[in-house]
Amino acid sequence: MPKDAHNKAAEHHENAAKSHRSAAEHHGKGDHESGKKHSATAHEHSARAHEASKTAHEKSQQQK
Repeated sequence: MPKDAHNKAAEHHENAAKSHRSAAEHHGKGDHESGKKHSATAHEHSARAHEASKTAHEKSQQQK
């Protein structure tokens, strides 16, 4: 179902955004080690979000 696929993509995007904000906060406080870890996590979530978005788009196209 396309709605479920879009919700999954949105969840990954939200997780990526949270990790990006956390990375920025840690880097801003000078805690670069934690910032790097959160940046890596953000990158992983972003990659998952990208794949989930492609899947959602494909499922939406199949509904036409």
